[in-house]
Amino acid sequence: MDYHIHHQTPIGKIRLRATDQGLLALDHTNQQSTVDPHSENKPTHPILQQAITELDEYFAGTRRDFQTPLTPAGTTFQLSVWEALRTIPYGEKASYSDIATHISNPAAVRAVGAANGRNPLSIFIPCHRIIGKNGTLTGYAGGLEVKKILLRVEQQTLSGNNNFSLNA
Repeated sequence: MDYHIHHQTPIGKIRLRATDQGLLALDHTNQQSTVDPHSENKPTHPILQQAITELDEYFAGTRRDFQTPLTPAGTTFQLSVWEALRTIPYGEKASYSDIATHISNPAAVRAVGAANGRNPLSIFIPCHRIIGKNGTLTGYAGGLEVKKILLRVEQQTLSGNNNFSLNA
């Protein structure tokens, strides 16, 4: 059984989806056109509640690591890329090439990019920390403005500024 909840955040209204084993997905506003008819809206589900608490703490600048159990569905390769994304330190950035090297497959840069684009748990699996090798921002499921906000949240937290200006 799947469960879901909507939650207002500084990046818009997101939808979180989970099972009893873990969080399945974080859907940005632009990703919520489909709904599984078997998914139950359950605001009291403990995994969804933990995810909301941790996201609120992240946006408040008091959380850098997530503890919510994650159960993303993907291929073995995708799962290896997503696990590598979780090793990018808070507030830092990496390239597709860095991740390909991390998973011991340096020639798989394009495949890493494709896996990154299919990450169902953005923020929890920090694909927003991926930038182009030349330092430019690359695509993001929630849009480049959302990516900029997430990077700004982390930079402001690291600088000790918890009076966030998400538009700066």
